[in-house]
Amino acid sequence: MKKLSLFDGISVTVGLIVATSCLVSLGTGMGMAGPAFILPMFVVMILNMFIALSFAELNSIMPNVDGGTGQYLLAGLGPVPSLIGNVAAYVITMVLASTGELAMCGNVLCQLFFPGLDNRIISLAVLGIFFVINCFGVDIFSRIQNIVVILLIGSMICLGVIGILHLGTGTAVTAASQSAPAVTGTGNVMAMAALAFWLFIGVEFVIPVAKDMKNPRRDVLLSMILGLLLLFGVQAVLGLGMTNYVNLGTLAADPNGTPHMTYATNLLGNVGRYWMGFVTILAAVSTMNTVFASTSRILQGMSEEKLMPSVLSKVNRHGAPVNGLVMMGTLDAVLVISNLANTNGITFIVLAASCFWLVTYCMIHTTVLILRRKYPEAPRNRKLMFGGLPQILGIAGNIYMFWNISTGADRIRIFEIFGVIFLLLVAYAFIWVCGVMKVRPFEPVDMYTVNDSEKGFMDTVIASENLEAAEGKAE
Repeated sequence: MKKLSLFDGISVTVGLIVATSCLVSLGTGMGMAGPAFILPMFVVMILNMFIALSFAELNSIMPNVDGGTGQYLLAGLGPVPSLIGNVAAYVITMVLASTGELAMCGNVLCQLFFPGLDNRIISLAVLGIFFVINCFGVDIFSRIQNIVVILLIGSMICLGVIGILHLGTGTAVTAASQSAPAVTGTGNVMAMAALAFWLFIGVEFVIPVAKDMKNPRRDVLLSMILGLLLLFGVQAVLGLGMTNYVNLGTLAADPNGTPHMTYATNLLGNVGRYWMGFVTILAAVSTMNTVFASTSRILQGMSEEKLMPSVLSKVNRHGAPVNGLVMMGTLDAVLVISNLANTNGITFIVLAASCFWLVTYCMIHTTVLILRRKYPEAPRNRKLMFGGLPQILGIAGNIYMFWNISTGADRIRIFEIFGVIFLLLVAYAFIWVCGVMKVRPFEPVDMYTVNDSEKGFMDTVIASENLEAAEGKAE
């Protein structure tokens, strides 16, 4: 098998982060705060570099694990946090994110080719296509990964540069006619960090391919850092371009819920409209295929380690985890039909999903600090530890973003949705771990056991705990 290069690692990082919802969030953020939105973007990029440091360190001391987050949390915090963190970031979040992605893809395709048709019909059709493709075990993105990333990033840079240099065929917005941003003041602008967070989230998706890299010890961290820098530069350029051709008020509250499409149309007319539509489809291909392929396999892996019902480990004759795919497809379909991610709800969906990912990132930072104390002899790059400062700042920054996730009634609604789903997840985790697995909920599994064992090591852990319980009763 061909070993992956640094460029391949960057492609994974960038290709899986850039989604249609990112383009919407970027347009909304630039519309609300103007060019000042670049400030929280920069700060969030730094915070995500901190999480990159944490994931790189965990990968260096546990290089043999396949999934990443779930096993790391199992070694650091125990079964219940492992289950909560994995499901929160890579199941619940992915369901919400893919719903937004499907809705946006439906909106754009309806605008371009099917005006007047209910966008939910298109969204469900796209969902069905990706479901069938993944049932046959075909991973589109891995086959055309680098091509997709080059076209995607290249198009974003070109569209941004054309806007910044006022080279568009449309009419530019002059400084005199540009509306004032609705959000001003450093404190208020920085409170938009949660919206900017979505533009950089998911750098850890490079971890599952780390073992296939030529030089994982160097390239895992480097691909995440370079990917984040590239994303910041590209999105800053595109965002600034937007403010030169669209009124800030329109960007902030685009009537169609597609500010990036409005920008492209204002910039280059129909050429820009179809060009940005092409970009949207590329982003949807990379994101949706990854959501189906990765999340269904995460569920399969958790099932094989007894952390989820065994039915989710079933694969079809093509090797695809069919029950996990059915679960994801059903949840997506229900949310699409409910119209939760309508034209006005994409940003809301993004922020609600961010809450779950922020919680998992805090748990990852905590795990790094715990494993440093518990396994000081483990091989790690001590030059990059910085006394735990990145982890402490990362936790503080994530808590700040969580608390300032939104404002007014939307903030309350997001907290309500998060609270209900999270409480249900916690209840399930305790019932499953304590009632079904019958292991101690917060007893970490030995790091070397997690790293060195083949699939099924939880069977050994469960048997050991049952033996201890039996011996305790005998005494």
